[in-house]
Amino acid sequence: MKLGARIFKTGIAIVLSLYLAQLLNSPSPVFAAIAAIFAIQPTIYRSYLTIIEQIQSNIIGALLAVFCVLLLGNHFIVVGLAAILVITLNLKLKLENTIGLSLVTLISIMETPAENFIQFAGIRFSTIMIGVFSAFLVNLVFMPPKYENKLYQKIVETTEKIIKWIRLSTRQDFDHQLLKTEIEKLRDSVKAMEQFYSMYKEERSYFKKKHLEKSRKLVIYRQMIITANKGLNTLKKLHRFENEVLMLPEEFRQALQEQVDNLIYFHEQLMLRFIGKVPTPPSNQEEKVTINKKELYDFFLAYQSEMYGQNNPHLFHTMQIVSAIIDYSEQVEHLDVLITSFHYYHHDEMCIEENQ
Repeated sequence: MKLGARIFKTGIAIVLSLYLAQLLNSPSPVFAAIAAIFAIQPTIYRSYLTIIEQIQSNIIGALLAVFCVLLLGNHFIVVGLAAILVITLNLKLKLENTIGLSLVTLISIMETPAENFIQFAGIRFSTIMIGVFSAFLVNLVFMPPKYENKLYQKIVETTEKIIKWIRLSTRQDFDHQLLKTEIEKLRDSVKAMEQFYSMYKEERSYFKKKHLEKSRKLVIYRQMIITANKGLNTLKKLHRFENEVLMLPEEFRQALQEQVDNLIYFHEQLMLRFIGKVPTPPSNQEEKVTINKKELYDFFLAYQSEMYGQNNPHLFHTMQIVSAIIDYSEQVEHLDVLITSFHYYHHDEMCIEENQ
């Protein structure tokens, strides 16, 4: 089992919150630790948003707790009604992510009314806020997440697997059931790519040059994800209609295989070009084309003429395969344009750290 940075940060935040609470002579430092657990977030920006929301949510919980105890007492039915009010108010104010900590604040204040209840409530509220600020400080200082590396690695890993299976599929060199399982795993990988992209997008750049570079990278990473998705769609079509591919005329099938090989090879080259392992071709070089769309189209038209007048589903299935390949090709070509443009503006910059 791999221990991630967030696990370590949670432990450090708990230690720091307990230490600060004891240093400030808080009677219940455990509430600071609980708050720290709620407040740890995967990115610094999310941590900043969370602390703003939690301050508001905790104020709601504390004020309602004081109001209910002074007005109605702390009977368990009153605590339940107060919890309902806290949840309702948080939802109305769109603070649903901090409901849990708001309820902790409410219950911790209402559980044992002391003689100096207002002072007691203030101490409990302050203790919980110590935990919130401790978590924010830890997230800010310790092991800042590098989601760009994680995002790129996930894109590369997923793209390589998709390309490998496409290459095998065009040669009918695969196990049908095994590929079906792999396609499900690849769907999950695409979802993980989307999550890493979202987290990387949330990371803030504080210098104008870095901000512009990151903005262009975001466009490229988004296109990489779209392209991988189109590749996965092509793989699904080849897998679903494998019998149709086998039944194609030999010349058409060979042309299909050759065009797909050119396409996935170019896709592989682009992934390497992005990190500088393959040089960017000169701007005056003749534009590259991933596949010969006209050739595929001509073969398909010939096949359509051969099947004319027959109510044959193979024709429509073949149409879906050719359409998926062309769609995939257009996304790869767009990725080529974006990466070439990126290296034009940032030719001296390394896109990704060598040690990821």
